[in-house]
Amino acid sequence: MLTLAIDTATPTLVVGLADGDRVLAEAGVPSGTRHAELLTPTVTDVLTRAGVALADVGRLVVGLGPGPYTGLRVGIVTAAALGDVVGAPVHGVCSLDAVGDGPRVVVTDARRKEVYWRAYDGAPLAGPGVGRPEELDLPDLPVVGDARFAERLGRGVAPAEVTTAGLLRAVPAGPPAPLTPLYLRRPDAVPNVVRKPVTR
Repeated sequence: MLTLAIDTATPTLVVGLADGDRVLAEAGVPSGTRHAELLTPTVTDVLTRAGVALADVGRLVVGLGPGPYTGLRVGIVTAAALGDVVGAPVHGVCSLDAVGDGPRVVVTDARRKEVYWRAYDGAPLAGPGVGRPEELDLPDLPVVGDARFAERLGRGVAPAEVTTAGLLRAVPAGPPAPLTPLYLRRPDAVPNVVRKPVTR
């Protein structure tokens, strides 16, 4: 079955197409906060390189985060819309599950000088969570993910990112669950609700 995988939880936009477990084409695009602008062209590029039409896709996998509000919404809404167009199920996965494999602690940039993290010992062991690296009490396992946090964690961090293969491995058995984003905290931008007095 052809699977289209999408993740917008990190500053690197990931789109991949796989036939079973075999990745046919993949793109990792450094996009910062430009996921909305770059996602559709990247999907088109990956499908073209794989020689596959969107109508041939049998299922979709999308990262649910944790990540920033806007980035997650772009990926989830796009995956849901594409699934509706082709009549394919859309499976949501924790994006941290798609980073590395085996026993490990995954850390990714959560902004605000914090990291998102999750620990695994064959299966998820703890997390997902968010916090300042120097304040986390993480299990004694290899750490993978964003190596910029090694000094603040006081541990080595092997560089690793979300991959198409990782997204495929993270799909749970059974039918798709509702696509609920993992925000873990309030959005960076919140509406100003201060009311001004009415003058007459």
